[in-house]
Amino acid sequence: MTAITLLDYGVGNTASVRRAFERLGAAVELTADPARVAAASHVVLPGVGAFAPARERLLTTGLDVAVQEAAKKGTFVLGLCLGYQLLFEASEEFGLTEGLGLVDGRVKEFPVGTRVPHIGWNQLRVSPSRLLRKVPDQSYVYFVHSFRPEGLLGSDIVAGCGYGGGFAAAVEHGNVWGCQFHPEKSSAVGRQILRNFLEAV
Repeated sequence: MTAITLLDYGVGNTASVRRAFERLGAAVELTADPARVAAASHVVLPGVGAFAPARERLLTTGLDVAVQEAAKKGTFVLGLCLGYQLLFEASEEFGLTEGLGLVDGRVKEFPVGTRVPHIGWNQLRVSPSRLLRKVPDQSYVYFVHSFRPEGLLGSDIVAGCGYGGGFAAAVEHGNVWGCQFHPEKSSAVGRQILRNFLEAV
């Protein structure tokens, strides 16, 4: 049974993410202990809300350094929604805030005139990857977000989505993976994505 270390830093949706992994047979530890995170094999960074206060909570708890050190030593890290955005270098949401810097790119607003937030089911343009193994191209997943990353390396993008133009919906940078959408709310497709993360070695 794969052990999942789920970060507890006060940003919602931990309960639904936990249940989704437990349904797949994972043992899930919800923790705010940096030492537990640094020693983990699989770390999940969930999140719903604004970038800056979430980043501040990571900083004040020491979880930011723990995640960075874990990723550096080869731990598999999965960022979901806001957790996905925190993987990048910075965000322009309500001013410029530094991210974890695990993936190249900066989180920015959708183009002027785009209705936000982007809420609901939308299709993925899928590229081959471990994160999206067995996920068919044009699969539907569930989104809720008002910002998205730009300036990524093309090699890191494993799924795109069209809304206000194209944007990177999922990334895979070595052992650092992320989804702008909510796999825990994305039915069979989401379960497959979480299963792929569980099986990553």
